[in-house]
Amino acid sequence: MSRIGKKPITVPSGVKVNLDPKSRTINIDGPKGKLSFSYRPEVTVVWNQGENSIVCSIKESDMESKLARALWGTTRARIQTMIIGVTQGYSKKLEVVGVGWNAKPAGKNLQLNIGYSDPVVMSPPPGVQFAIEGNAIIISGPDKAAVGEFAAEVRIKRIPEPYNGKGIKYDNEVIQRKQGKVFGA
Repeated sequence: MSRIGKKPITVPSGVKVNLDPKSRTINIDGPKGKLSFSYRPEVTVVWNQGENSIVCSIKESDMESKLARALWGTTRARIQTMIIGVTQGYSKKLEVVGVGWNAKPAGKNLQLNIGYSDPVVMSPPPGVQFAIEGNAIIISGPDKAAVGEFAAEVRIKRIPEPYNGKGIKYDNEVIQRKQGKVFGA
């Protein structure tokens, strides 16, 4: 029995849920945006409008299947993540560390000046926004996976290096510093 999968998901007020059992698609619309998810056929999702809750389950015959039990918990977690995303949203904060290095908006794109001869221009995926505060880039949006993926793509343009600490890092990331070469004795 899945400990996570059997818990019902409470839906706060102001969030609209549209469940289509034929195409196995759930659409969730809230104040921060709209998200959609197609779940696997091993899992059954039921929207109880009277109690404002969503319940995920699997068939009794599938209880022995590891795959079905794993999909059960994963489906419930994805739907819960979607509800949090459309109500509160997700954000990641990145810091640009380096002399003369910065980030600035270029229209709807993000322009990074990070030590290369030309600036790096990146366009965020749909539904993902960014804001720049000093040397910090704040990436936000309702989809947790899209926010995390765009933050990782920005970070990989200049991974922090251990000698000088220059690069793009998450705000809570700790860079293990190394000692450089020592000349003379």
